[in-house]
Amino acid sequence: MVADSQPGHIDQIKQTNAGAVYRLIDQLGPVSRIDLSRLAQLAPASITKIVREMLEAHLVQETEIQDPGSRGRPAVGLMVETEAWHYLALRVSRGEIHLALRDLSSKLVVEERLELALQDAQPLLHRIITHIDQFFIRHQGKLERLTAIAITLPGIIDTESGIIHRMPFYEDVKDMPLGETLAAHTGVPVYIQHDISAWTMAEALFGASRGARDVIQVVIDHNVGAGVITDGRLLHAGSSSLVEIGHTQVDPYGKRCYCGNHGCLETIASVESVLELAQVRMNQSMSSMLHQQPLTVESLCLAAVKGDLLAKDIITSVGTNVGRILAIMVNLFNPQKILIGSPFNQAAEILFPAISDCIRQQSLPAYSKHTAVEQTQFSNRGTMAGAALVKDALYNGTLLIRLLQG
Repeated sequence: MVADSQPGHIDQIKQTNAGAVYRLIDQLGPVSRIDLSRLAQLAPASITKIVREMLEAHLVQETEIQDPGSRGRPAVGLMVETEAWHYLALRVSRGEIHLALRDLSSKLVVEERLELALQDAQPLLHRIITHIDQFFIRHQGKLERLTAIAITLPGIIDTESGIIHRMPFYEDVKDMPLGETLAAHTGVPVYIQHDISAWTMAEALFGASRGARDVIQVVIDHNVGAGVITDGRLLHAGSSSLVEIGHTQVDPYGKRCYCGNHGCLETIASVESVLELAQVRMNQSMSSMLHQQPLTVESLCLAAVKGDLLAKDIITSVGTNVGRILAIMVNLFNPQKILIGSPFNQAAEILFPAISDCIRQQSLPAYSKHTAVEQTQFSNRGTMAGAALVKDALYNGTLLIRLLQG
């Protein structure tokens, strides 16, 4: 996050308390002030003050609560007010950029997907700012008060400073000050997170791992990486939060990776690497049904599900390589759930057993026997992951305090 300096002790307490109260109203509303006091473990006077400030800022609103079977006067409950507050969620990926306006409930107002050339005479930072400016011009009639910008993208990122050290596919990116530049350009706080870590947060807040305290989420796509939720919080949320399994060396004599190393897991298990391997191996197996149509992730997975030996072997190999790293992570974090987010999930009946077998064989039975391997609810497309950054900033109070202060 790129914003003001760290708050003092008293301000930090106010920020934390306000975030906790807002979270309860958002998740449980309509909820009474009495229940808020009990659930937040704050004095009624503190609840009254926090709620009054939120009402004045139009962040929450009052509504009636009628208890079932009660004939008395309805109680006054609180619920969040979201429609008048918008934020920009932006995702940069290989060759494209997604931009969306969402309100504070995460509801989508408008979204666009545009091409973003991998190589261009203009630096990537300049092109991103231009896309944002033009997006606001096109949709100024729909824009309410802009509260923040949330950006998700792949690469080696310092989330605290908003500096993008390196990015795959965009070779001109070296220590790009994306957060600071955008905050100065727009005047609103900018939250930046690796797309895999942000997706992990989205699953925890809205999706397949909601309610789980300890989760490992692995993404096998154009990039390979993992996000870890431990005791309900994203691991290393204040710095580089991605668990870089994609840049764990599995073959010291392997293909050179954009990170500068050789033989990273990403050079073996990413979509491009797997399709490249499949193309080579097709020449050694002329009977494979992969020859019957253009080679894509979809055709590879379909062939594997239909029993094609070459396709099954390739998908199994992906699961085995990823599973070996996951077995180590299970020993480290003892997760309740392991989520897999990947286009290879189209062959989940082959991929997941390969991953699970490695975990069972190579990690502590006391940990692995209770760990479920499941699919993510969302995909790593669009801007849902950015919604998680804003929701988290409201819940921890960092964005909420700014909105309360106007």
